[in-house]
Amino acid sequence: MNRFQVFRSVLVFAWLLAVAAGMANPFAQNDQSRLINKELLTKPWSASWITVPNVSLFDYGVYHFRRTFELEARPSTFVIHVTGDNRYQLFINGHPSVWGPARGDLNHWRYETIDIAPHLRAGKNVIAAVVWNFGQYAPETQVTDRTAFLLQGDTEAERIVDTNTQWKCMRNTAYQPLHYTHAQMRGYFVAGPGDKVDGANYPWGWQNPQFDDSAWIRAQTEGRWRGAPRDSRDAPNRWMLVPRNIPLMEERPERFAAVRRSSGVMMPAGFPKQPVAFTIPANTRARILLDQSHLTTAFPELIVSGGNGAVIELGYAESLYNAGGQRGGKGNRNDIEGKEFIGYYDIFTSGGGSHRMFRPLWWRTYRYVDLKIETKAEPLRIEDLRGVYTGYPFEMNAKFDAGSERLDRILEVGWRTARLCAHETYMDCPYYEQLQYVGDTRIQALVSLYNSGDARLMKNAISQINDSRTAEGATMSRAPTRQQQYIPPFSLWWIGMVHDYWRYQDDAEFVREMLPGVRAVLDFFGRHRKANGSLKQMPWWNYVDWAWRQTGGVPPMGDDGSSAVIDLQYLMALDWAADLEEAQGSKRQSSDLREEAAGLRATIRRIYWDSTRGLIADTPAKSEYSQQANSLAVLARVIDDDDARALVNRILSDSSLTQCTYYFRHYLHSAVNQVGEGDRYLDLLGEWDKMLAIGLTTWAETPDPSRSDCHAWSASPNYELFRTVLGIDSSGPGFNRVSIRPFPGKLAQVSGSIPHPKGRIVVSLKLDGGKLNAEVSLPQAVEGEFIWRGAQQPLKAGLNKLSF
Repeated sequence: MNRFQVFRSVLVFAWLLAVAAGMANPFAQNDQSRLINKELLTKPWSASWITVPNVSLFDYGVYHFRRTFELEARPSTFVIHVTGDNRYQLFINGHPSVWGPARGDLNHWRYETIDIAPHLRAGKNVIAAVVWNFGQYAPETQVTDRTAFLLQGDTEAERIVDTNTQWKCMRNTAYQPLHYTHAQMRGYFVAGPGDKVDGANYPWGWQNPQFDDSAWIRAQTEGRWRGAPRDSRDAPNRWMLVPRNIPLMEERPERFAAVRRSSGVMMPAGFPKQPVAFTIPANTRARILLDQSHLTTAFPELIVSGGNGAVIELGYAESLYNAGGQRGGKGNRNDIEGKEFIGYYDIFTSGGGSHRMFRPLWWRTYRYVDLKIETKAEPLRIEDLRGVYTGYPFEMNAKFDAGSERLDRILEVGWRTARLCAHETYMDCPYYEQLQYVGDTRIQALVSLYNSGDARLMKNAISQINDSRTAEGATMSRAPTRQQQYIPPFSLWWIGMVHDYWRYQDDAEFVREMLPGVRAVLDFFGRHRKANGSLKQMPWWNYVDWAWRQTGGVPPMGDDGSSAVIDLQYLMALDWAADLEEAQGSKRQSSDLREEAAGLRATIRRIYWDSTRGLIADTPAKSEYSQQANSLAVLARVIDDDDARALVNRILSDSSLTQCTYYFRHYLHSAVNQVGEGDRYLDLLGEWDKMLAIGLTTWAETPDPSRSDCHAWSASPNYELFRTVLGIDSSGPGFNRVSIRPFPGKLAQVSGSIPHPKGRIVVSLKLDGGKLNAEVSLPQAVEGEFIWRGAQQPLKAGLNKLSF
């Protein structure tokens, strides 16, 4: 059964009703927090950061560390705290244990807390770590100080393994970086280097207890390199340590679906769906194109034997390109004939050993893997090639059933897109950038809330963007990041994220912590106001939507910087901030914000409204018009009531307007919902139908030609189908009240559920001859209202049966 096809029977629906009232929020607490010795949160650590002597700590390099120690008996618990710069992976007696750290900035450098007792034993034990620095080739999202590794025992009993000069270390010279240019990748690419590994020089088995490390040298440390938590009195170094606040990433094996073409080798039956070994003869060139059948983010694992000197290149691509085509010329993603493979790659040279596994340091994004093999004097045996999927451990906890294969497929592809764009942070795309942009992240977070109910990555994103604020008050466009980039409208969307969190999560303390940042952003914009309250030319990159590609996504502006779109975003931010201030008891500030918003609302109507065309213009010159500006005018209630409804119908029918791309259609669809035209929503998903028709297995960044085949800002239907079609929304802070205002369109029946902080919200709708029969179940202590074509009925906790 398709996982979105549920509620086929009364029994299933009844079961959901039973659990709706009693399901506690499983994401309320970080699992690691209970393990931390509280002294380590405020006092300097006994462990010191360690490095390898006589190497550059700022350049590219891969390093190994080992600590051998004895235990009289296997302990019941053995808690450690571990981190590294840039990245690390930890092994306990040869068992892979944890990798990290969760990405952050130097003022919030994460460490992982784990109990390693299950992998310890009486007698000799070995903790081993690989630590690497991407150096000048680092991903744009990778913040760093210098190469180093830190491990701290939680209590006196565990401090036998603290990092200090008793640890041994070495530099792994088998690694070299593979750098890719934007031209090679046919677009902006900042996701980091590939790995070039020489198997003959690799210290195989370095993580295992029996490995001989007698030739390794003692690790180096310095007096100012003691670990120090963020809240300690003094910071002896730039790493201000804070506990990891998100769960560890999911990892699970996955097999390729098919070999699409091959040359130079006879492929065995069963491969790649099963681990069937095969041999590449000596002095042979072979090439194999593997198809995962859908996009993924995974660690490829290649296991080989023999073939000393054989060179294996693993290329990774979302899609193949039309041969000789220009940027984005991909066509149907399922087709390979007449196409060429373009993508980043890793290179592994076999050292001739048995069962040697190549796995890159960082995960790769691919649907297609191009395996190029050139053997020398010895044959090479391919034992296996598979992937290990990784990503944030979201679970699909929402259900939707309309008896529609089309909608099931849209939800399936949207959920895959959302998952592949969520790792230690949200990211715009997993292939090209892996950056947590605010505009993308706001939509991604709403999808997470409605589909999973897990708000931890959303909370982490809000904090990281808040931490990026300058003294002027603006946030960076993305965080964490090495390069300072500012998109002022994204600072306004960040206020929207705080407001979203306030509406959907019962966490007033966190919202209160964000209020100084909200005020700072508005103060920054306030310093750029004109006398009439609208904004002057804002600094930096004022990106709104790629519909204006020739200007880098910046909307039309007047000579003084006047822009309806940006003024409207500012107006929405004022309204959001007023709600937040009022909820925190700041009535004077809330009143001042509402007064400013009222003035700006009048100004926008006065200078941008074109009464002849019945539209909001993009600039005071009233020569250009867009869906973007008019959608925001509705959402900001510059145009309200029946006028707003007429405006929405106008912008849906007038093709002369600048059209929203996938990203900004979320705001267009929200405007459609707000004015009561939600029954049109399902007919507005034609752009998603087109993506399915060209073989996309995740949603693209923009209509073709598209650089990225996986951009979660395009996954808004995974939120909108629940909010618009089923009508489920919050009508009070913390989701303490619920509004059910469904727009099923042409569907005769539809049902579904979403997670709620106190349980589940379950909705079932059936239309028969113009009559609606509805059943709604709400969690305990949650009430609300059901709205249907102007009529309204109250909802109470538990099961509600309604007829209209």
